[in-house]
Amino acid sequence: MKLVAGNSNKALAQAIASYLDTELTRCSVRRFADQEIFVEIQENVRGEDVFVVQPTSYPANDHLMELLILIDALRRSSAKRITAVVPYFGYARQDRRSSGRTPISAKLVANLITNAGADRILTIDLHAGQIQGFFDIPADNLFAAPVFNRDIIERYQSDNVMVVSPDTGGVVRARALAKRIGAPLSIVDKRRDKAGESEVMNIIGDVGGKDCILIDDIIDSGGTLCNAADALMKENAKSVTAYITHGVLSGGAVARITSSSLKELVITDSIEPNEAVKNATNIRVISVSNLIGEAISRTANELSVSSLFD
Repeated sequence: MKLVAGNSNKALAQAIASYLDTELTRCSVRRFADQEIFVEIQENVRGEDVFVVQPTSYPANDHLMELLILIDALRRSSAKRITAVVPYFGYARQDRRSSGRTPISAKLVANLITNAGADRILTIDLHAGQIQGFFDIPADNLFAAPVFNRDIIERYQSDNVMVVSPDTGGVVRARALAKRIGAPLSIVDKRRDKAGESEVMNIIGDVGGKDCILIDDIIDSGGTLCNAADALMKENAKSVTAYITHGVLSGGAVARITSSSLKELVITDSIEPNEAVKNATNIRVISVSNLIGEAISRTANELSVSSLFD
């Protein structure tokens, strides 16, 4: 087995390698003067089972191209099997035509990864589960819920926790977490007039005196989350904490979070945190390296991965 890392999240790749008790395969990913990407695999990978760790986070296009070129280089180097390990799958929010004359970019990216030469893909908390069907190769969609579950149990009294979905679209995810920890469920009813802007309309459920746990897959601008936290506090919630898998946190999101009524935002390292995130007083990062490492180990040894969902 070989583990290859692009430039997107070297820290996560190294943590996965440590879990697997192996070393990252030597490779060079650099750019020409005009910013064309050049890849050189500096070890023999002929006949090897290779896993390429590369989230397609900001800058999404650069990291996507790195992934595609890495896969192509490995295919042309006669790797036996190539698995694209994409903890954060960019373009996942474009999983359907939201209006006339718009693309389904998630399907396009799935085609690109497949045609580049990947034999399977491993990712975490796809924005929409049906994206697995966009791939013509096996696709394993892991869940961060078990990692969040352990963290919540360690920090909160289970009899006072209320799991909250920030919108109706996230109810299935929130219900699954609520079932894991034996907590009730509440829902934030919101209206989104355009991308990046939303208005909380109503809170479904009694959150008074509860430690509210907001659960979602992606936080980008942070507006929806902060609005939901404010609405919950107005309904006399004891505290509001958010557990989000992918901390995109673009623009002024970090400043918005630090000045919000959120007690804490907990994100995973599926996207490498920048300095602003590391220095934020109410943002905490927990690692999914062991989860991904175990999935890689089981895939390499042809063992079940679905048991990791339990």
